[in-house]
Amino acid sequence: MLSSFVGPTNIVSQASMSVIAEIRIPSDDFELGQILSLEQASAIELETLVPSGDLTVPLFWVYEPVENGFLDTVERYPTVNSVTEMDVFDDRMLIRLDWDASQDHLFQCILEHDGQILGATGSPEGWNFEIRFSSREGLRQCQDCCEDAHISLKITRIYNPTDPEAGPWYGLSEPQREALMLAIRMGYYDIPRGCTTAELANELGISDQAVTERLRRAIGTFGRYALFTPESEAQVD
Repeated sequence: MLSSFVGPTNIVSQASMSVIAEIRIPSDDFELGQILSLEQASAIELETLVPSGDLTVPLFWVYEPVENGFLDTVERYPTVNSVTEMDVFDDRMLIRLDWDASQDHLFQCILEHDGQILGATGSPEGWNFEIRFSSREGLRQCQDCCEDAHISLKITRIYNPTDPEAGPWYGLSEPQREALMLAIRMGYYDIPRGCTTAELANELGISDQAVTERLRRAIGTFGRYALFTPESEAQVD
């Protein structure tokens, strides 16, 4: 059943660093994407995961147009035990899906490698997932698992939100974040520039050279955490 939908709760050593990956997958490549067909809805969004006994049952928002036969189509799918209409509005409805995820190779790959699903949205172009892994190695192993299952998985962004030394701001230290935000507010990156490094230095109470170095390090750190995928990082390294 769906007992591990949100991922295992194994204790990870403090030396490990979790990563959050944003992943794009075609609807036809995994069972849930086939079950929640976008032929009868403009978009679908994971609302929450609700504990139900030994299971964790997902709630989804299904956005217009929602045809009358949508729920019937979903419920006829072999691995769906039930689908329940929770709330209905003019442009969307909230459904509760009781479904056996053990047949879905995507979810098995995620769960087997310490993945926790934080968010999911579906559109006619495919599904976007936000998934936390206990380590980059777990993410890489999940990629390999998906490749073996012939699932086209594309990572669009990856970042480390739990680095105890870096904090939650894409790896930026507090001084780096302060300097970068001030530079943006004062127009340092505008064309033409709205301020000089000397003016930033005066505001921060540090030297002109220190401002230049802090901004350089901030941009480098932000770019690595916000833009690099494992593949692109490997090319740089």
